[in-house]
Amino acid sequence: MLRTFIEEILLFALPFAAFAAWLILTKRNPLDISHWSGRKFALAAIGLTLGIISIIYASQVAETHRGAYVPPFIENGRLVPGKFAD
Repeated sequence: MLRTFIEEILLFALPFAAFAAWLILTKRNPLDISHWSGRKFALAAIGLTLGIISIIYASQVAETHRGAYVPPFIENGRLVPGKFAD
């Protein structure tokens, strides 16, 4: 769950990082607030769109299970991992 949250945060931050890289490549100071003033909303919208698209994509390609879940149990002194019954 934490990995998914971190991936979404990174996808949201990607447009901001790309814009900062573009500012550096064009020899502008990325810490100057005047460069960011008119673009904050657009960058946030792009970041949210990337996050939403990744969530939709992950839900479409994720493996789905139709059977019941069998929790882990001990059999003959060995731990048998949990699995989905067919």
